[in-house]
Amino acid sequence: MAEMRMARRSFIKGAARAAVAAMTCVASVRASHAQQVPFSAGTAPPKLKAPPNACDCHMHILDDRFPTTPQVAARPDAAVRTLNASVADYRALQKRLGTTRNIVVTPTNYGTDNRVTVEALAEIGPTARGVAVVDTSVTEAELRRLSGLGVRGIRFNLNNPGPATVDMIEPLSRRVNDLGWHIQISASAKQIVAMEDLLMRVPSPVTFDHFGHPLPPASTDDPVFGTIRRLIDTGRAWVKMSGAYMASVIGPPTYADVAALAQAYVKAAPDRMLWGSDWPHRTLGRKHPDDAVLFDLLAQWVPNEATRTRILVQNPETLYGFGKPA
Repeated sequence: MAEMRMARRSFIKGAARAAVAAMTCVASVRASHAQQVPFSAGTAPPKLKAPPNACDCHMHILDDRFPTTPQVAARPDAAVRTLNASVADYRALQKRLGTTRNIVVTPTNYGTDNRVTVEALAEIGPTARGVAVVDTSVTEAELRRLSGLGVRGIRFNLNNPGPATVDMIEPLSRRVNDLGWHIQISASAKQIVAMEDLLMRVPSPVTFDHFGHPLPPASTDDPVFGTIRRLIDTGRAWVKMSGAYMASVIGPPTYADVAALAQAYVKAAPDRMLWGSDWPHRTLGRKHPDDAVLFDLLAQWVPNEATRTRILVQNPETLYGFGKPA
């Protein structure tokens, strides 16, 4: 009898584990569907089905509980840039697109105050990682703390005055490389070209926002493409296929002038490409793009399904460490 009871308990435990595994599997294959999303036009889901564990590698959370830096507060578009864009709002976007992982990037608004990102990581949980903003005054203890909370990189936004400057890139790259982090560069194409020698020297991986910010209309003739291609050849550079509206003159719904550049990057290094929504699209002010249309551009840029899955799933796993302890 005792053996029978033990066998029955083992069966029940096994069935429970199987049920949990099944629910986890179902949850990871989220279907997209019509959804109203703040800061996004349209409601229809994309035509392109996101694979399980697809990752949005560039998005922001905004919260007016946290003070805006004086540099941002003085800008004409400051009111737009301090809107609230919450985790709940972003989850509506995930529901619409069918993505399940995401990278929270600290926006320029808050300087080196990363509380908005840290809170978002805690609220979202293990399906999120973060990119913080720091300067050279950051302590080793703070870097380790951020790493334990899910941060995997630091961002240098050089398009506007901020706390992180060009002269900080190399020393901070050395410090975060020991943590397995990368540095993320948001700069004009001209700035990136001018920094090529510096970026060749840094030890950590380097990620470029928004195709490297080529001048619109985007083209492989832009010198920034050559610079980033040479950096890709080092095996340490990554490109975010995001913000098509920044590089396009034609605009929606096709953004056709971006296609050749996107396809050239994918052909050169599919294992170094990432995709990001750039939600809530702060650079556009109050003009909201259709995120389903933006996601569907991947079907044209990356016609091969296996390569799309690499860009949406495997590449983010490699760079951000999904599947490993935060």
